[in-house]
Amino acid sequence: MNKIKNYIESNKERFIEELFELLRIPSISAKSEFDNDVRKAAQLLKTHFLNLGLDNCEICETDGHPIVYAEKIVDESFPTILIYGHYDVQPVDPIELWDQDPFDPYIKKTKIHPEGAIFARGACDDKGQMFMHLKALEIILKNDTLPCNVKLMIEGEEEVGSDNLELFVKNNKEKLSNDIILVSDTGMISKTIPSITTGLRGLSYMEVEITGPNRDLHSGHYGGTVANPINVLSKMINSLHDENKKITIPGFYDNVIEMSEDDRTKLNSSPFDINEFKESIGLRKEDGEIGFSTIERQSIRPALDVNGIWGGYTGEGAKTVLPSKAHAKISMRLVPGQDWKRINKLFTDHIKDIAPSTVKVKVTEHHGGQPYVAPTDTIGFKAASKAYQEVFNLEPIPTRDGGSIPIIALFEQELKSKTILMGFGLDSDAIHSPNEHYGVSNFLNGIETITKFHYYFKDLSND
Repeated sequence: MNKIKNYIESNKERFIEELFELLRIPSISAKSEFDNDVRKAAQLLKTHFLNLGLDNCEICETDGHPIVYAEKIVDESFPTILIYGHYDVQPVDPIELWDQDPFDPYIKKTKIHPEGAIFARGACDDKGQMFMHLKALEIILKNDTLPCNVKLMIEGEEEVGSDNLELFVKNNKEKLSNDIILVSDTGMISKTIPSITTGLRGLSYMEVEITGPNRDLHSGHYGGTVANPINVLSKMINSLHDENKKITIPGFYDNVIEMSEDDRTKLNSSPFDINEFKESIGLRKEDGEIGFSTIERQSIRPALDVNGIWGGYTGEGAKTVLPSKAHAKISMRLVPGQDWKRINKLFTDHIKDIAPSTVKVKVTEHHGGQPYVAPTDTIGFKAASKAYQEVFNLEPIPTRDGGSIPIIALFEQELKSKTILMGFGLDSDAIHSPNEHYGVSNFLNGIETITKFHYYFKDLSND
């Protein structure tokens, strides 16, 4: 398979420039002011699909942002791979913490990526990783015949919960039928140690609004006489964890499937340097649920975190105001056994229960998704493992990922097929943060690995 590596080497500058074109589009799905840009990104993907010679290339409308679909059915007797990714990106706030324009991609050398990393919003999550699949298909189609049928479904709403993708999947089961689903939206242990994600935490995302007086008040006239919503909300949030950092919502842990001691031992034997972990994010000391290691806390244990909190006066200088309202956005990461809709209800009931009578409370559900665990004895996993091993000269390590891809569990439920999570990002890539980036070598190695996966999946399917 030297022709794969040779093709990548000969075309890598073009691959990167084509990715840059996509990265320049501010396809932020969460903000309506970027709706036209989201559609522009969808149109560009369709153009790429057409240029690859794929069939039935279409932009599928939804009640939100569109889904881009294409396919190439070589032979009905061949196995079929469904490739999923997303072209939408997170907001760039706070913009002042970016070194350069987040939608003007550039390459810069870093300590981890001395060969250079691509800096831009979406470089890793998920434009850069999704784009690897297009280039893998190009390599195969330019040099060979596809060993498997392929279908591509790239959405524009992953960063806001994939609400409309769920309906699309349910209404197009035959169209999306497949033998394996392939996704690159996760990461590896390190640049030189490959891993395959075999589990994802689920997600419950909520918003809390606390209202005290009917308007902002002068803190001199009213301070000490009425409940301050910010004070109340702060106390409520603080009460959501006990002294051992366990979540205090009644019933929260009831259905958690605990990992066996043997599996915990295997998980903790994975290459993980706590000092590197702390250094990479400027941390003095790690924190979390007592009785579990950091690697366990970020992958196999539930978590509850405040993602944003606001209220009152936050501008320059001073304003002596007692605010009318206080708000918080809170996410909970879930593990196997937990149902996100049940957790939503438990959270809502608990917040309303602990709110004092001096305030009014409103709880809003945003989006969520189920946890996902994939077996390691499938043809898909074995094919991925062979591909990684050939490219990195190391057998990949099965890992659990702390993030969430809500649609993955739905795929299994509706399409009755497993998902292989072939991610090539690193924890240090700063996804969802300022200065997001993606190593050039990760990008190119990912293309090579994915290309080889197609061949190995066909070979193992025929055994």
